[in-house]
Amino acid sequence: MQFTSIKKAIEQGSGKVSMRGWCYRERKSNRFVFIVLRDSSEIIQCVVDKEKVNEKIWKESNKVSLECSLEIHGSIKEDKRAPSGYEISVTDMNLVGKSDVFPITKDQSTEFLLDVRHLWLRSRKMTAIMKIRSTVFEAIDTFFRTKGFYEVAPPIFTPNACEGGATLFEVKYFDDKVYLTQSWQLYAECLIFSLEKIYCNSPCFRAEKSKTSRHLAEFYMAEMEMAWTHLEDILKYAEELITFIVQNVLEKNEAELKILGRNTGKLKNISTPFHRITYTEALKILKTDGVDVEWGNDLRTIEEDLLMKHFDKPVIVTHYPKNIMAFYKPADPDNAKVALCFDMLAPEGYGEIIGGSERDTDIESLKRGLEKEGEDIENYQWYLDTRRYGSVPHSGFGLGVERVVTWICGIDNIKNAIPFPRTMLRKRP
Repeated sequence: MQFTSIKKAIEQGSGKVSMRGWCYRERKSNRFVFIVLRDSSEIIQCVVDKEKVNEKIWKESNKVSLECSLEIHGSIKEDKRAPSGYEISVTDMNLVGKSDVFPITKDQSTEFLLDVRHLWLRSRKMTAIMKIRSTVFEAIDTFFRTKGFYEVAPPIFTPNACEGGATLFEVKYFDDKVYLTQSWQLYAECLIFSLEKIYCNSPCFRAEKSKTSRHLAEFYMAEMEMAWTHLEDILKYAEELITFIVQNVLEKNEAELKILGRNTGKLKNISTPFHRITYTEALKILKTDGVDVEWGNDLRTIEEDLLMKHFDKPVIVTHYPKNIMAFYKPADPDNAKVALCFDMLAPEGYGEIIGGSERDTDIESLKRGLEKEGEDIENYQWYLDTRRYGSVPHSGFGLGVERVVTWICGIDNIKNAIPFPRTMLRKRP
């Protein structure tokens, strides 16, 4: 017996087919049982006619309930009234796994759906998002490999901070303690001296006490680091990466974007080059909207959203104030008040999706930065060794995968961009 996916059965269009999946919807009458079957590829309506099947199959079909698993055999034909435009006339079926009363019904709260996330992942919405997420992962990998980058998996346990000690998760490590990684960056800076062009796409952890729709405690970050580069070099890579990801999703996930109701016209507008402005220029734009941000303050979410109303595709904001940047971001030689760094902001109010910078190569400057952040310099001697032995200009950035997925899918909460979200208030299921 040769089973086929629902999508392939639809492509076949006519003739006998055998499929297996789960009951997405069901409706029964005295003569007919209507089953909408779903699998990972599509949904399709299956009709059991009492007058065309034997008594055993008819009884079996009346046991069907929401989310039970089934094997169905029959003939497929086009029917524009059906959910996917095709219908199966059932000749035989097998109820593989019975289902209790499924707890998810219409109009249930976001929090309840998070409580039963292990079941809500079966929904068409979440299935569509997960497929798009998979395409994003594939596109990231393809992009960097075709550009000659080597993939390097970073350690998850780290002895010190990369993005400030306030958001570290402390972990017992035998008789000592370590932290869950905030970023691979410090380790990547060691590896560029051998591999020169490297990337990863791996979990990162930030203990931010945030309850917003844009933050996760555990998330994936696609990071790159490259020797012999300056800020301008990595800006081009960032533009090209985002464009490549969007083009891949448009090509491979048209059906999923339709399920999500995404306006693909806005995504089709994404192409290089992106708009580029400095932090100082961003403040001037905000001032025209009546928002006066004091120079030296970071841009908050509300200000990023207001700024992006002026643009229809991602914007690269460069040269943020040095005093509010991480210790490894160097001052601009032409203006010591600003750092050689950037953020990329997504349109439609989705905020920062990439952050990056040149890396400071001056040991004394790095030491001052670490002291300012309250760090013990002795814990970073291994990192400072990269500046003692043949240092070179180098740069890198990190892309928040879930933030990119959230934006591309056009969804309103980053928690839906990852299978099992971890936040300040949620660690289950």
